[in-house]
Amino acid sequence: MKYIKTKQWQIKESEVTSKTLFNKRRDFIKLGAASLVSSGAIFELLAKDKIPLANLQYKKDKNENNLTLNSYEQITSHNNFYEFTTNQSKVKDMAHTLDISNWKIKVDGLVEKPMVIDFETIMKKFPLEERIYRFRCVEGWAMVVPWIGFELSKLIKYLKPLSSAKYIKFETLYDEKMFPDQARGILSTISYPYVEALRMDEAMNELTILAVGLYGSSMPKQNGAPIRLIVPWKYGFKSIKSISKISFVDKQPLNSWQKENKNEYGFYANVNPYVDHPRWSQSKERVLGKFFKQRTLMFNGYEKQVASLYKGMDLTKDF
Repeated sequence: MKYIKTKQWQIKESEVTSKTLFNKRRDFIKLGAASLVSSGAIFELLAKDKIPLANLQYKKDKNENNLTLNSYEQITSHNNFYEFTTNQSKVKDMAHTLDISNWKIKVDGLVEKPMVIDFETIMKKFPLEERIYRFRCVEGWAMVVPWIGFELSKLIKYLKPLSSAKYIKFETLYDEKMFPDQARGILSTISYPYVEALRMDEAMNELTILAVGLYGSSMPKQNGAPIRLIVPWKYGFKSIKSISKISFVDKQPLNSWQKENKNEYGFYANVNPYVDHPRWSQSKERVLGKFFKQRTLMFNGYEKQVASLYKGMDLTKDF
């Protein structure tokens, strides 16, 4: 008898949402590529659910438990991306100004060879895989997303940071023509460029990925195209979007929201139902598409995989 071992980070069917959409995607796969091309009915179904045709090659999450997901529409219509607007429902309508052609990422700091690496090189070098993860916002809402990307650790090994590097720092692109809030100067919502960072052991954890797509297709602009960070056990603001710079440093960086309000936002931002944000309770969360709230899980449900990273720390203080 063959036993299938499910990875610890895979989540139970009872903890995710919108089963109808997942079943439709499974039916599409059963029909095969030839049927997909020839059947107008399939295109109609895709259009109805506003799911773009897949354009990425990746290793699928086997989803042995027949997990369900939030809909593509929910994931791409409820976004925090302050560079465009603070209105979550309007980001997708404004994100067309983001030009992701010829995207490059500058790499500097404590690294063997500082460089500029283009997005196309990254896409050719690192095989992609699907990761179905919980996503939890500090504002109290949540969703489940089928991200497509690769482990950050693979890029780190390729970049060869020095042993003195203790943190990895990320920056979102700074371009006032593309991002209207950046152009507002001192009247902007926050200071730019947006900065986030991880401790090196957090960055090397197998759960930490760089995502380049979702639902089989390239990352939508409102979700952080062309490449963003995903750290599933932390609040969403840690998962920085539209990355244009990576720096390896030896001192803990000051992240954007720490800079804006150090009393409300900390460096670690681990999901913790026992520590409330001054403006939002963290004990429960509202999954997009659901009316009733559900209990928030420690480390967003990834406690077994990441709790050891914080052994000896006071998680009520080291927020």
